[in-house]
Amino acid sequence: MTRKIDPMLISRRRILTAMLASTALAATGFAPMVARAQDSAEPQTGGKLRLVAPYGSALQSLDPHATYESQDMAVSKAFHRSLYVWDSASNSVVPDLAAEVEQSEDGKTFTYRLHDNIYFHNGRQVTADDVIWSFTRILSPGSSFSGIPNLSGIVGARDFLDGNADQIEGLKQIDDLSFSITFDGFVEPGYLLFDAVTSILPKEAVDGGDFLSNPVGCGPFVFAEHIEGSRISGTKFDKYYKQGKPYADEIEFTITDDYSALDLAFRAGELDATVLGESAYVLYTQDPELSKGLIEIAEMFTRHMGMNLEVEPFGDVRVRQAINYAIDRDIIIEKLLKNKAFKAVGWLPTPSSGFDPDRAPYPFDPEKAKALLDEAGLSDGFEFEAWVTDSTSSLGVLQAMTPYLAAVGITATPKVVEAGVLVDAINSGEATAWFRSNGTGPDPISALRSFDSRQPRSKNRAAYNDPAFDAMLDEALGTTDPDKRLALIRQADGHIFEQAPVWFHNYNKAVLATQPWVHGVDGNVTEAAIIEVDSVWLDENAPSR
Repeated sequence: MTRKIDPMLISRRRILTAMLASTALAATGFAPMVARAQDSAEPQTGGKLRLVAPYGSALQSLDPHATYESQDMAVSKAFHRSLYVWDSASNSVVPDLAAEVEQSEDGKTFTYRLHDNIYFHNGRQVTADDVIWSFTRILSPGSSFSGIPNLSGIVGARDFLDGNADQIEGLKQIDDLSFSITFDGFVEPGYLLFDAVTSILPKEAVDGGDFLSNPVGCGPFVFAEHIEGSRISGTKFDKYYKQGKPYADEIEFTITDDYSALDLAFRAGELDATVLGESAYVLYTQDPELSKGLIEIAEMFTRHMGMNLEVEPFGDVRVRQAINYAIDRDIIIEKLLKNKAFKAVGWLPTPSSGFDPDRAPYPFDPEKAKALLDEAGLSDGFEFEAWVTDSTSSLGVLQAMTPYLAAVGITATPKVVEAGVLVDAINSGEATAWFRSNGTGPDPISALRSFDSRQPRSKNRAAYNDPAFDAMLDEALGTTDPDKRLALIRQADGHIFEQAPVWFHNYNKAVLATQPWVHGVDGNVTEAAIIEVDSVWLDENAPSR
């Protein structure tokens, strides 16, 4: 016996969405999204939509399976689609490619029927086999694709990934448009299958030899051009499965990590929307016109300094705790980040259903830090190298931390690299410490798996190894009681906070600036820069019309 799931009402969504909103508001006084009022005018078609792919000077890959970088996933929204999508209006995941979803009585098998009008840009219809092939590709033996953690809970996924099975037992094709996915435990598949890292791709295009320079998907725009380190563009896909969409005829992303350049381009009317850094945020809020187009979002991202626990002295919990006590986060957030952040009190951020509003942050207590270092046999202190990018949230924060660390005997030296180099160094274990912003939502269990010892280094970047913590996650995953599950999730998050495998800094307050002629920009708490581009439209005042 199965039960049909309303595409706009996935199991447990009402509970999780309510917790998400109330938890964020109680903890910060700041709701998950504060946006300008959008008018109810009829969307207009035409024009070129000009957006940004921020945070790096170049895209890591045009293969959506190969990169978990935010700027790459922002671009993927134009060219690719996944089985689910994040719906900002309800702060939840909803089916995207599936017209019907049914859940088995035991709660572990989900049966999908695809819409019958989805086509790839090469003209071929999307079928159930494409979904199974895409997931099989991600889990192929020896793979290092970013979507592995999202799919590892499928029955037989680990055996297939390890080369001990010829196929993934939990993936079954039923007919051309129908298939089923069976999971080992109780999961909300939408949380795992909405990111670009699980995009549905056409095998013939991927195997064709030029996919990395000419990506093919089933998204609203067809790839047109990529000038590395500058821009990437596409044209409207006339066979897109959502009737009447996309509204724009063309799309172009500016690729850059230079916030000053984005500010200048936006003020000149050359961008329809952009993300704001700390300095620009202060100026825009004070400007009577620019402030009208601001969309402020409490994102599901946790900024931190990661530590390689396989490198001493970071293997000692007392050292990690000492770093957390040694630094005055309040001053850094106020003075350096211009209050464009919320102080972290755990791995799970304020919009997460698993956030604990009663947990206190690490206080600024340098004497406590010194005492912990003495206990660890490091009364004379120690030195370490931290890998950073040349940005305020990375190099700037490290520089602000340096005098606090020095006061307790710790010397931190920056190693400035490009974002892609940094990711490679973290995943290979080369980096001793690093500054990153990790996606920590919307599924709290998936977010906490960043410290699951059974996950690959690309997920468990600190190489944290704690069987007791792993057991907490397994117990949470194995219960269908939402109250018990929430309690276990918060227990696990509290355990990580106490064990301190990272220096907990802040949860990001993301801010989008939009022009008065652009409409339909959503406020995505999972990543503000990832916009549902098929829903954005430009009125008659847009310069690109």
